[in-house]
This record gives sequence, C-alpha cells and structure tokens, in this order.
Amino acid sequence: MTHPFLDLPPLSAAHFASVEDRVARLLGTEHDVVIMQGEALLPLEGAIRGTVGPGNTALNVITGPYGQTFGNWLRDCGATVIDLAVPFHTAVSAGQIREAFAEHPEIDFVSLVHAEAATGNTNPVAEIGEVVRERGALFYLDAVASVGAEPVLVDAWGVDLCVIGAQKAMGGPAGVSAVSVSARAWARMAANPGAPRRSYLSLLDWKERWLDGGRKVLPHAPAQLEMLALEACVERIEAQGLDAVMGRHRAAAAATRAGAVALGGGLEPYVHQAREAAPVATTLRTPAGVVASELVARALAADPALPLAAGGGALAKEMIRVNHYGPDATVEVVQGCLAALGAALAQRGHSVDLEGARRAAQDAWR
Repeated sequence: MTHPFLDLPPLSAAHFASVEDRVARLLGTEHDVVIMQGEALLPLEGAIRGTVGPGNTALNVITGPYGQTFGNWLRDCGATVIDLAVPFHTAVSAGQIREAFAEHPEIDFVSLVHAEAATGNTNPVAEIGEVVRERGALFYLDAVASVGAEPVLVDAWGVDLCVIGAQKAMGGPAGVSAVSVSARAWARMAANPGAPRRSYLSLLDWKERWLDGGRKVLPHAPAQLEMLALEACVERIEAQGLDAVMGRHRAAAAATRAGAVALGGGLEPYVHQAREAAPVATTLRTPAGVVASELVARALAADPALPLAAGGGALAKEMIRVNHYGPDATVEVVQGCLAALGAALAQRGHSVDLEGARRAAQDAWR
C-alpha cells in the first residue's frame, strides 16, 4: 500500500529553488538563500567557520546559551573574540555595541542571537545593525527562534548572514534550516583559507555546485519530507499573513506575562522589561525554595502535552519556559500552562489566583 510519507517522488531542483525563493521573501532579502539539509546548528556553525579565521576580531554578544556556543566556534576558528555578555534577564543595547567598537575598532565580525528562546529575551537588531554597518563589520544573526514571531528584515537591517530554522514560530520540523548570505559574506568566505570545503559544513560548496550553476542540479539528494514541510510552513504563513502570525505570538507573550503576574504564588517574569521579552517564549522565575524543574514536572504530570520546560543547566533551578510558539501560540495553550503551574504551586502550599490569571491572560490577549 502507498503511504504519503514514504512513497514520495524525487524533489526537483526547480522545486528546491522555489522554496528558497519563498524563504527569501519571508526574510525580506535579495541575498542568496541556501536551504541546508539539517537542524539550524548546521548553517550556524558553517557560516562562522566559512567567514572567520586567524586575523579576524569578532564581537560575540552573549544573551543566552547560543551566544556562548558561537564564542566557542569563533575561538576554534582562530579569531580574537571579544565577548559582550549581558544578564540573561535583559537585552543588549545598540549603545553597548557602539562602546565595544570604540574600545576595539579592529572588530570585523559581529555575532548576535535575535531572540533567545532559552532565556526569553530578544535583542534590538535594527538599531544594532545600524552600528555594525557604520563600522563595516560583517553581521551574523541567529534568527531561528524569531522568524515568524517578530520581524526579521535581513536587507533593511544590513544582516550579512541570517540563519533560520523551521521548528519554532514557523511550526515545522527541526531537520531543515536556511541561511541568507550577502555578497560581502561570500567574498569573505572566498578569501578565507580555513573555510570548509568538500564538507557538509561548507557553504562555498553549495555556492559553487548549486548557486553558480543557476540552481539547475542539486549537489545531493534533498531531505524530501523536511523540504515539503518547510514549504508548507511558508505557505501557511503566507496564507494567514505574516503580520497576523507575528501578532498571535505577541499576544501569547503578553497573555503569559500578564497571567503569570496575576497568578501570584511568587511566580514572576524572568525578563524584567516587557519590551525586551521575546514573543516566541516567556520565561518565568520561580519563588525562593521552589526548584523550577520539579515544578514543571508536577505541572506536566497533569497534562504532558503542555509546552512547558525548565531552563537548561543551572537555570533548571529557577527558570520555567512557556514555549508558546507555532501552533502553541494560542490563548487556550497559555491558559492551560498557567492553570497547570498554578495548580502545582498550590500543591506546594503557595497562594495562587487561578481565575485572576485566566482573566488577565484573556484581557491581555485581546
């Protein structure tokens, strides 16, 4: 018997290219877009290793765990790395970027995460992009969590390397990703003797074997299921309207934040300022004496399908993540998460206002 997920015809080069073009429109870019056949860590690492080497000075902004990972890759490439770390409950500012350039005018590469789903903050990329353009540095942006949840405007912001994935606000699988590459970034790669070649990490291989040939022959067999799923994600966003999809994520974040404050029980937003909170996920700080991972486990025992998680590493003690992205960016999911957390807190003897939280979330959603 046939099966829709198994008996698939080969994906043509023209079909592959058409999906790249739709991703480019989603990102507002005229730059080349390459869809990578793997999770977003593939182009994230490939873009750094392709453009950075000994002699480069990189400003690496750390607002969460991915910034720390990028710093490790940059150092491994032989670059001089200047880490700009800010507390995870806040965002970096364009002023801090400007100060870093003033102190280190040799900076020629800036790496930044747009929205850190792991810590719940989001950074002002438009303002930062202005500073980076003024200094002529290459601008590398991780927009995996932000695409679909908030504006990602590659060309308007002067982003040279922008990586996205389908698994967050786009509501798709984790096994496919994409990177937009500016002409400046391609030139940097071509001049970099350490850029990966004949490697799964190599963007230059894709350029020479795919883009330079007019996208007529794919360099290898594509992951059909993931490609079709990515296309379906983009089609859904186009059909609903990008503004509506982003509005739904903003509403989910506002509802979660308001509901958590109204719930009480010592729960409070982890990111202090609402304007610095990411619309893709809301992080909450647990009250003193309550271990976040234990509270989440208790909440999920009632409903394992809720998009709740404890923070990673040391943050597992104090941080809860409400991952209201993609299909979970609904008021019903937000209210379900708040109700489960409230019930778990009540079981521990904390005073909570479940009805107040429900009303606050509903009002904020409106």
